[in-house]
Amino acid sequence: MLALALPSHAQPTIGQISGQAVYSLTQQLLTVAPKRFNGSPGHFAAEKFIADHFKPEAAKGNFEKDEFTVNTPAGPQTMRNYIAKFPGKKDGIIVLASHYETNYPLREINFVGANDGACTTALLISIGQYLRAHPPQGYSVWLVFDDGEEAVQQWTANNGHDNLYGTRHLAAKWYTDGTDRRIKAFIVADMIGDKDLNIFQEQNSTPWLRDILHQAAANTHHAANLAKQDGYEEDDHLPFLQRGVPSLDVIDIDYGPHTASQPDGHHHTPQDTIDKISPHSLQVSADLFLEMIRLINQR
Repeated sequence: MLALALPSHAQPTIGQISGQAVYSLTQQLLTVAPKRFNGSPGHFAAEKFIADHFKPEAAKGNFEKDEFTVNTPAGPQTMRNYIAKFPGKKDGIIVLASHYETNYPLREINFVGANDGACTTALLISIGQYLRAHPPQGYSVWLVFDDGEEAVQQWTANNGHDNLYGTRHLAAKWYTDGTDRRIKAFIVADMIGDKDLNIFQEQNSTPWLRDILHQAAANTHHAANLAKQDGYEEDDHLPFLQRGVPSLDVIDIDYGPHTASQPDGHHHTPQDTIDKISPHSLQVSADLFLEMIRLINQR
């Protein structure tokens, strides 16, 4: 466990972002873009929703659309990552990422992904609003809204690469142009609006960043929201880990009751709706992410 004492003048960043505001923003996103699978009207609506919240950054040249086309089991698909950049005063970048699209194979059912993509997109937008009012004093912070995290057919299709399209593309791009060497930490937010929030101990993640998460939870009095369960999760952090970038997956994989008909709980079912997440859990998540930024800057 990371032993990191707080300087007397430094206070944990508790309550700087309103969980209720993140929840309301999630509701707004679900209203304009309930289904966000690639190529759908909702997918384009979600992209516009994200872009509309970063017009001040776009005006400064700090909002980027990263468009690419990939071969999928459903044929070539064009996808787009969006990056909002908040320049800091130290040389280096902390990247926070979340996917915004919904699962393509579930396009025929009423799957809206309130927890799986919508609330973490809202969380990153809210972090952006906070950073606009409180510019980073340490490392720059980049917010990545990545596309194509979900499989187009099934996770293991396409020679095992029917997944993580957006971050695989971005990791390769940033490796080529040298951006990855400036990244101090790449942190993914996934499914952390769950009313019963228990953040998984994800073992693929970089050990010192797992320690940072634990310290952030202790500092913000949210240690009870870290689950004792550990294991390995394939998520948007893997392409960056594979290229040597310190990376962390902040995810609650135990979402809803597990039954014979729904062995994975609410995950990838029509039950992943707004009533399954809570402002309180989003408050916890917002506190943790802001505190992790502060702690990484102290290293």
